[in-house]
Amino acid sequence: MKKLKEQIENAWDNRDLLNSTKTIDAINMVIDQLDSGKLRVSEPTENGWLLHEWIKKAVVMYFPTRESETFIAGPMEFHDKLKLKTGYAKKGIRVVPHAVARYGSFIDRDVILMPSYVNIGAYVGSRTMVDTWATVGSCAQIGSDVHISGGVGIGGVLEPLQASPVLIEDGAFIGSRCIIVEGVHVGKEAVLGANVVLTSSTKILDVSGEKTKELKGEIPPRSVVIPGTTTKNFPAGEFQVPCALIIGKRKKSTDLKTSLNDALRNFSMAI
Repeated sequence: MKKLKEQIENAWDNRDLLNSTKTIDAINMVIDQLDSGKLRVSEPTENGWLLHEWIKKAVVMYFPTRESETFIAGPMEFHDKLKLKTGYAKKGIRVVPHAVARYGSFIDRDVILMPSYVNIGAYVGSRTMVDTWATVGSCAQIGSDVHISGGVGIGGVLEPLQASPVLIEDGAFIGSRCIIVEGVHVGKEAVLGANVVLTSSTKILDVSGEKTKELKGEIPPRSVVIPGTTTKNFPAGEFQVPCALIIGKRKKSTDLKTSLNDALRNFSMAI
């Protein structure tokens, strides 16, 4: 792996090496191992999540080393530099037309892909549901037993290389039409209500206690979150801008219920 990393780093610094067969083979090996789950762009460690910038570099350089080609999937025709994933049946993955997962993404066992899109470099953990018209962007890291509801947009990230991908940990519930981008970290078993928008600059206000606590870029584990607004001063005056409100924590009883929708119904909120 050290040698593979060195080859990628050298090619990044000297793009002439992209004409080398050895370099192309190294890049192909990285993408192949992303596809099989042997490599991850970002992975959990004892000290938090570790970002592998060199793997992102390999993904970026994969495209200029390839030519677009036409390929057929049933009655559908595609013209792209990346082929689609295959081998779903062996892992018990349910893929409903027109779900699309690109080669170089990893889809674990027993995942359900409704008509949705998963981009290169993304990781989707076992038993996760990606619901209708949801998108999982490049290099996004989705845990196991996550529910990504209809129309959710999980942002991708390739450049800048130092930028962290979106992280959604095990057991989280992401409500309809949520948008999560710019490396936001959603903690284990958190519940996001419909239409929550999270960016790196979005104010996350914990209003579950007597005093408001402000966070940015991270939703703590088991938090129940809804969309809100907060006042911001501009030269033209004061205006309301979107924020996210943490209104409480998931109850233990919710874990025993069939649907995580109950976590939001407990607070009389939309799902």
